[in-house]
Amino acid sequence: MFDIKKICMIYDMEKEEKMYALKGFDLKLPDKGLIGIIGPSGSGKSTLMYCISTLKKPTEGSIVYNGRELCECSNAQREQLRRSEFGFVFQKHYLVPYMGAVDNVMVAANGKDKELRKRAEDILKELGIGEREFNKKPAKLSGGQCQRVAIARAVINDPKVIFADEPTASLDHENAYNVMKILKEHSKDRLVLVVTHDKSILKDADSVIEMWDGEISVNGEAE
Repeated sequence: MFDIKKICMIYDMEKEEKMYALKGFDLKLPDKGLIGIIGPSGSGKSTLMYCISTLKKPTEGSIVYNGRELCECSNAQREQLRRSEFGFVFQKHYLVPYMGAVDNVMVAANGKDKELRKRAEDILKELGIGEREFNKKPAKLSGGQCQRVAIARAVINDPKVIFADEPTASLDHENAYNVMKILKEHSKDRLVLVVTHDKSILKDADSVIEMWDGEISVNGEAE
């Protein structure tokens, strides 16, 4: 699905001493499965995910997604790709504070008809959010519930790829386990990329990419 060549991200380009977040490596990613990207702070793992997902454009290199060179796409084309084929889950849920749970899921939906609203409600139910919570605003939901609403928002358009950046970092152990269980289920027929510093949440990953100082140090099956 993704064929990445010589990807390089340089910050502080105008300075004499540049900072290399990604140092020009190659990487291939499959069509489906749960793939972990792990490393300490500053290793480049989040930068890699942002480049793959078109949220950032690398300084150099090539990112081919299903035969399409993402680095050559216009901003409008990248935005359309994110809306139609990509889903996002972040450490902070970024829910709209004045909207209820269902409406927060509908924010990302490609359309606003009754059928899509029914789909949003069905997804929330699958994730353990009951009808009593449908109209509750984020402030009235627990941290785990908010993150599950964020996952529902990420999958509402049935994306081919889900990008999750530290999705469990702000959750307790039980809620972290539940979030990873949900993502693992979706990885059966989608590609799910999980960026984290916590290797313990990747015990069910199909493979783990370990990063260090802007480079891949290990790329193999999860232990």
